[in-house]
Amino acid sequence: MISGKILSTEKEIVDFATVYLKGTNYGCVTNQQGIYHLKAPAGDYTLVVSAIGYQTVEKTVKLFNENRTRLNITITPQNTELDEVVIVSNGISRLKRSAFNAVALDTKALQNSTQNLSEALVQAPGMKIRESGGVGSDMQLMMDGFSGKHIKIFIDGVPQEGVGSSFSLNNIPVNYAERIEVYKGVVPVGFGTDAIGGVINIITKKNLKRWFLDASYSYGSFNTHKSYVNFGQTFHNGLTYEINAFQNYSDNDYYVDTPVKDFATGAINKNKIEHVKRFHDTYHNEAVIGKIGIVDKKWADRLMFGFTYSRMYKDIQTGVRQEVVFGGKYRKGYSLMPSLDYSKRDLFTKGLDVVLTANYNKNMINNVDTSSLEYNWRGETRPLRMPGEQSYQNIRSDNNNWNGTLTANYRIGKAHTFTFNHVLNSFQRSNRSLLDEDSEANAIPKETRKNISGLSYRLMPSEYWNASVFGKYYNQFIAGPIATSSAQDKYTRITNSVSAMGYGAAGTYFILKSLQAKLSYEKAYRLPTNEEMFGDEDLETGDISLKPENSNNLNFNLSYNDLFGKHSIYVEGGVIYRNTKDYIQRNIVDLSGGKSGAAYVNHGKVLTKGYNISVRYGFADWISIGGNFTQMNVRDNVKTVSSGTSQESLTYGARMPNLPYRFANSDVTFYWKNLGQKGNRLAVTYDNLYMHSFPLYSEVIGSESEFVVPTQFSHNLTLSYGIQNGRYNLSFECRNFTNEKLYDNFSLQKAGRSFYGKVRVYFGG
Repeated sequence: MISGKILSTEKEIVDFATVYLKGTNYGCVTNQQGIYHLKAPAGDYTLVVSAIGYQTVEKTVKLFNENRTRLNITITPQNTELDEVVIVSNGISRLKRSAFNAVALDTKALQNSTQNLSEALVQAPGMKIRESGGVGSDMQLMMDGFSGKHIKIFIDGVPQEGVGSSFSLNNIPVNYAERIEVYKGVVPVGFGTDAIGGVINIITKKNLKRWFLDASYSYGSFNTHKSYVNFGQTFHNGLTYEINAFQNYSDNDYYVDTPVKDFATGAINKNKIEHVKRFHDTYHNEAVIGKIGIVDKKWADRLMFGFTYSRMYKDIQTGVRQEVVFGGKYRKGYSLMPSLDYSKRDLFTKGLDVVLTANYNKNMINNVDTSSLEYNWRGETRPLRMPGEQSYQNIRSDNNNWNGTLTANYRIGKAHTFTFNHVLNSFQRSNRSLLDEDSEANAIPKETRKNISGLSYRLMPSEYWNASVFGKYYNQFIAGPIATSSAQDKYTRITNSVSAMGYGAAGTYFILKSLQAKLSYEKAYRLPTNEEMFGDEDLETGDISLKPENSNNLNFNLSYNDLFGKHSIYVEGGVIYRNTKDYIQRNIVDLSGGKSGAAYVNHGKVLTKGYNISVRYGFADWISIGGNFTQMNVRDNVKTVSSGTSQESLTYGARMPNLPYRFANSDVTFYWKNLGQKGNRLAVTYDNLYMHSFPLYSEVIGSESEFVVPTQFSHNLTLSYGIQNGRYNLSFECRNFTNEKLYDNFSLQKAGRSFYGKVRVYFGG
């Protein structure tokens, strides 16, 4: 036996480092305390330690019969940018040998920026963030042609279903995460999810220093304030605690170009565009996350109890189309979430690792639309015949969510691993109209129960290749109200149950030491979400009868990652194939009075083919440059207008509407070490984002400009200065410095040129 601890030269614990005996199949991964244990026959070996962002270390060791050798190893950050900037890499040990198409984003270089987690994700190949406005606006992730509900979010492996909009990726600061794992397409059963597009797993900082503090504050355009503080302590007896708190505030009062309703005529002249200022788009949210527990005990590697409180307030400026503007609508809410996290390696017997998580989320959303005035973009008003700019309401929705996960890994020998996962999710929403307490529509709760079980087997006979096969069982129960009268004043409770079996396989092979190939396939299912079945009680209408999506997913990925002296090179390319049936599509629908809303429907069949490429180069401590390019063909695959007929559908073979299909981003960072004095460093980063024009509606409608989101090319600049090896940090950002007109969703315009400054301090005990 050989064991020990892996530390960095900064005395930081290095978790999930790969430790193995060179030329053998004996290896392991360090735990969250940086500790490794490895068994092998007696003899002379070379011990190899590798981790993302660090130089690989080799040590000669001698193992003796029935003796334990202790060896602590200190590893040094690489003389490349791998530990300083966001690198899409398979270098994290858990992902490198994974057969699944998984990459990781190191957030270290973004800690001094004002970015949130969703903005950081655009560095990953095939990722696109779609927002409807400024800070706190509605946001959707897009991954390889799939978006929104097709992608599932996890934090430390815990599903984030039903947590509410007050605690989501577009308002959580990037400082909250140590790294972001992106699983594209086929995902391991350990997540126990029904994602078709992929999974985002946020790995939070588990800083086991005796004491630490990370705090920052930023201010910028549109009266935007952001602050963050994270502090905690670990005692010698294993007791640990941690507090995270953050807030975001913005007036979001930027200018947009839009047609304006003329109250004199009651018409909107779409040929007359005016430059107007948003006036009703204030957003703020606050969150506090507390954790306390025990680490590194015989009966538990980690046992943590947590509690999260978050709240939000959002003025609603526009509907689903920009020409519709509101001046009195708003939304507010809060969320309470206690949680439990338990993990233990070698539980009861050698090779059995168990992770158990549970959380309960109580979130409240209050949608208020009671204004008696109609607004236009100039801020002019006129009385409404009846109150309510969209629909007269003051509805409080109380959502109760239970999530529980059990994951068990059982290793047999060196080559065989079985994994079992089960996820239970229970949801109930009850509505109460504060205007009509006797509303029958709100008397019937909306409920779902979801169970997903998965079992996989992995064969890993050598460090050069491994393969996995797996199966999943999906089951969902739904209950809710449905109207029984044309006037929608009578309702009854209906129920529905769906179940399905999925399966798949994945494999990886190291063609060369630095050249890796991955291939994966899955017959995947995605169950309808609560929002798709029940709506948001405001602008979106749900459909309780939606069918689950099912898809044949195929991924092939090839990556090359190597060092040549002071040069580092990373190249990755992947191709994607998705054949999806009962595709759930979000459509814009016209309502009475010239108003618009959104609804969800099963579209039928959609075929997705595409590829993405990622390249990065680094030279010593001086420069890092790289970029990503994505091309996705998402096409309508329904041949006939209805089943049983031969009449071909007009939209067959056309692009699916409102989906970007070609986009790219690139960045370059220059570093100046010891600028001013030793230990100080200046970093200057330029990055950009290109998006090709795409149709808002089906291509068969036409190519008029009002039906197309235009081509966009935006540019950002960031300067960051660290003092005393990063203890004190100052940064300045200019986003969209060419003042490009930016759009994502149905031509809802985003902010133009903006400026931000940030101050951050970090102390570690």
